[in-house]
Amino acid sequence: MAGQQMASSIERRSGVSLWRQIADQILHSIAAGDFAENAALPPEVALAERYGVNRHTVRSAISALVQEGVLRAEQGRGTFVLSRKRLSYPIGARTRFSTGLQGQTSERHIVLLTSAVESASQRVAEGLDLARGTEVIRLETRGEADGRPVSRAASWYEAKRFAGIDAVMAETGSITASLRRFGVDDYLRQSTVLSARHADAADLADLNLQPGAIVLVAVAVNVTTDGRPVQFSETRFPAERVELKLSAL
Repeated sequence: MAGQQMASSIERRSGVSLWRQIADQILHSIAAGDFAENAALPPEVALAERYGVNRHTVRSAISALVQEGVLRAEQGRGTFVLSRKRLSYPIGARTRFSTGLQGQTSERHIVLLTSAVESASQRVAEGLDLARGTEVIRLETRGEADGRPVSRAASWYEAKRFAGIDAVMAETGSITASLRRFGVDDYLRQSTVLSARHADAADLADLNLQPGAIVLVAVAVNVTTDGRPVQFSETRFPAERVELKLSAL
């Protein structure tokens, strides 16, 4: 893409910092295949000219992408592309974290960050087909693939039915295995609502992102094969690492 075209895509009054916009432009170029894995990025001075900004702004963008694991910087040699492709996460009738990324990563697991018993809010109650205020268990988890965080989720379960699911989740590292302990041998995706937003403070910390990063949000309801809700969840995926692939539910 010509330098003039690239510079014109930077919006100085958009409310999004210039360095974040440049980082996103670089991510887009990597995802589009403009840079092969391990390829060197152009020098900072060339990027600054291309985007119409100063070198400090370019340096901030590169630093963010290095921290996010997209680029690596080598003293005296330059900056290189670490990862060219985003992971493709399928959302369909049987959406599963581990099997969904199978063949793309060598190691996958889910880490339990925290858990709590609370009263169901209106949206959680509707998702689980419960009365508002019913006790539910909330699990906060992080999905990791090859040592990198690729998702952060909050999921809710009826407390009476799934008492102790937090301990089981901490032991198994798997939602599917945990539900199986409670007699749910199979479950289906009833609905998924997708959106995108800027990462909040918890997303930045748990997903190792920089301010201004975009997360893809999937709000979902999973049900047993006879249609009884078992899980209501909201999962955030870092847009620079994961793309969501929809199939028929």
